[in-house]
Amino acid sequence: MTALLPHPRIGATSTDLAWRVLALVNLYRLLVPVMLTILFIATSPSAIGHANPGLFRTAAAAYFLYAVVSIWAVKRRWPEIAIQTFINIFVDITAIALLTFASGGMNSGLAALLVLPIGAASFIVRQELALMFAAIATLAVLIQQGFSMLAVQGDAGDFAAAGIVGALLFIVVLGVGPLARSLRESEERVRQREVDVANLAELNQFIVQHLRESILVVDSNDTIRLINESAAQLLQGGSVPAGTPLGEVSPRLLYLLDTWRRHSYDWQQSSLSLTASDGGSLVQPHFVSLGREGRGPTLIFLEDTTMIAERVQQSKLAALGRLSASIAHELRNPVGAMSHAAQLLAEAPTLSTQERRLTSIITNNGERVSSIIDNVLQLSRRDSTRQERIELNGWLQEFLTEFRETTQTDGQSLRLLGFHQDIDVRVDPSHLQQLMWNLCENALKYGRLSDSNEPIEIRTGRLATSDRPFLEVMDRGPGIESTDAERIFEPFFTAGKGGTGLGLFIARELAQCNRAVLLYEPRAGGGSIFRLVFADPQRWEAQ
Repeated sequence: MTALLPHPRIGATSTDLAWRVLALVNLYRLLVPVMLTILFIATSPSAIGHANPGLFRTAAAAYFLYAVVSIWAVKRRWPEIAIQTFINIFVDITAIALLTFASGGMNSGLAALLVLPIGAASFIVRQELALMFAAIATLAVLIQQGFSMLAVQGDAGDFAAAGIVGALLFIVVLGVGPLARSLRESEERVRQREVDVANLAELNQFIVQHLRESILVVDSNDTIRLINESAAQLLQGGSVPAGTPLGEVSPRLLYLLDTWRRHSYDWQQSSLSLTASDGGSLVQPHFVSLGREGRGPTLIFLEDTTMIAERVQQSKLAALGRLSASIAHELRNPVGAMSHAAQLLAEAPTLSTQERRLTSIITNNGERVSSIIDNVLQLSRRDSTRQERIELNGWLQEFLTEFRETTQTDGQSLRLLGFHQDIDVRVDPSHLQQLMWNLCENALKYGRLSDSNEPIEIRTGRLATSDRPFLEVMDRGPGIESTDAERIFEPFFTAGKGGTGLGLFIARELAQCNRAVLLYEPRAGGGSIFRLVFADPQRWEAQ
């Protein structure tokens, strides 16, 4: 997190205000000689500059040139504000006094031009210095009036006008001083509020970006206005700048958002989902409208259901473990007795065909119950995980050889697609053996149409976005109904006949033991894909 902005130092805001005032006074300094020169040229007889035209033109030109130079000084802020203020005031007093003298003294009214520079100085310097400037300006006005009298350009009554201008300067300084202090204090408070707001915004941004929850905000035009790092990783596997259209990042999420808006689904009850960018997990979006209208800005929470599913599965596993510990022994003995009795009865030579069929039913279902008990007991012992680093493609070749020999399956029914690189994974080989055995058995049993010879295909590779290794078992069978797709990994759920409903449940449990994810998705063109996504190879933990 970047450092928060510091509060402004005392006087920092006042300095900024002083430079702005200095720039405005300099603009006034530029306009005064220009306007006076225009009046001097345009009027005849001239009301100003008539007493000494040469001095008037020289003073006006020098005053204008100084104002031009001051533009550069103010922009560069050099020299410092106090020095510039002193120089400017003395130049203003000198120039306006000369212009007044060249125009015949107080009768011209030009001495009043000193009011603005002296008043502006009250915003910049202390009131004592401003009063000193007012006193100097008053003396300058009186002195020029004295010279005007000596030059027989005025009368004694003009001294009263000079005194009035001097009194006006003091009144302006005394009146502007408190106002200047109040203005400086107000601006300092505003500046501090701005810093506080900036710090609060930065803190909010930091909190949002580092939330464990994934959130983003889109406006009414479906443009991303805010997205944190977690959400960006789920949707695109990297950073997503604000202002990016949501459709460019995740067309699926845009479709779900539009569906939610049209149907006014409650975000807590919505079951819509999408696949994360790495293809290794499912994401559940939750939508919250930030406006009164459904088409307005929307806050979206992205929930990685992999972790939730793992917690749910842990609860189911604990229940199954307790169940297996309490009833396995009670079930195994009577089931074994029934199966043994059915086998002995089947050996009797006097049994009819109907009776032998009935004994076969008893034997087959006894074996099925025993298989269920074995699977449940195995789930209760799944915590003993011994992960090893193995080369996946080489291991698969050995597995397929053993599987074909055991199940008497030919190479055309179950084949490994070509691969071009070694893929290292960290997994418990015994868990992977059972998981693949379950997937291949299910594929051979349920993943082939009766009139089709399409082979079951096994493929390995790495996900393009996250480089996580994956293994896929693909078939061209009838597929799985969308209503059943979310339930196939539940215990004792089966869409086919003769299954226990524990094969896929055990497979997913074994995957989770090894920090892997087992996902199902329909195959383009018909069929099913079961994808096992292994843990990130760059984040293996030391064992």
